[in-house]
Amino acid sequence: MAAVQWRPEKNLLTTPTTWRPRFIARNVVSKADMAARMAKALPNYTAEEFRTFIDLHNQLITESLINGEQVTEENDFIYTLSFTGKLDSPDDPLPPLEECLHVRVHASQPLAETVQQAVSAERLPEAKKLPLISTAQDTVLLLKDVLNPDGMLRLTGDDLQFDPVQGTGECVLAGTQSGRTAQSRFGKIENSEIIFIPDIPAQANPWNNEYTVSVSTHYSEHGTLRTGTYEGMLRSPLTLTNMGHPNPPEVGILTGSAASPYVSVTGGSVSADETLRIQAVLDLRQDALLFSLLDMHEEGAAGEAKPVMANGEQTLQGFAGSAVSSLDILVNDYDALKEMIRSSYNNRLADVLKVETA
Repeated sequence: MAAVQWRPEKNLLTTPTTWRPRFIARNVVSKADMAARMAKALPNYTAEEFRTFIDLHNQLITESLINGEQVTEENDFIYTLSFTGKLDSPDDPLPPLEECLHVRVHASQPLAETVQQAVSAERLPEAKKLPLISTAQDTVLLLKDVLNPDGMLRLTGDDLQFDPVQGTGECVLAGTQSGRTAQSRFGKIENSEIIFIPDIPAQANPWNNEYTVSVSTHYSEHGTLRTGTYEGMLRSPLTLTNMGHPNPPEVGILTGSAASPYVSVTGGSVSADETLRIQAVLDLRQDALLFSLLDMHEEGAAGEAKPVMANGEQTLQGFAGSAVSSLDILVNDYDALKEMIRSSYNNRLADVLKVETA
């Protein structure tokens, strides 16, 4: 048996810097490949017959799930369904199924243990020379990982240089839900730094304000195009209108690519226009998310942190000197938000909010 390949990958979200092992697939085995392997193991059947068996197997699993059944293949895989979403009362109808119904496939514990015990690991060298984006900061707000349409984004790192005129590479902003735009308004392009006015692609919903940034370049005339993607997520500011008035528009916040917002702002006590931040921090000791309002400076003023452990309405208090005395939020999908903060944001997520009274 071939060894499972992995390589050390730098984790830029930790201080001091650490490395994590990353699985490297040798190749992708298709349905046709699997059928051919089955035919080789059992030559009484042809690869095409096994292809038919595989299709039938998958069809029957699909039909079972449609019928509301869980399929348990002992010592192999479990196929099941799950729901996510929020109901205001037990009599409420389900949200649209395309938004709340999910298909889950889990490996059984015996299968996982068999693989773990049989595997041998092969270490590969660190990745070949690639553009490495270490930090991303808005030059106006001076905040990291903020994609400000009224500012400039400054990337720092190594091996970033390319020539957009000669077509030797590009810098791309891509929405995690949809949209991709190659950037064209540069102030500086050097090996260690790129500064540009962001051209931010639109996404499907206002709350889909999460983006990635990548740099691609050729290091020689006939070299392979190499691409490096910043490990952090960039987030553009969100606007709250008619705040301080009865029934302001509900605005989704603190969400990634989902079709429904994980959190919504529903109202608040506001005396004047102000730009501030809202953050959610995963507190592992309490197993809760701590929500709070912040000013626009790192290590600046902050309102009282409020622990939240489930869906529901919450009121967050403002900080000293803020025109926002309080903000009312509705947590719509606590579990999804918590998982996103844990897996993609190193336990801390913040959105910039432009609070407007008109």
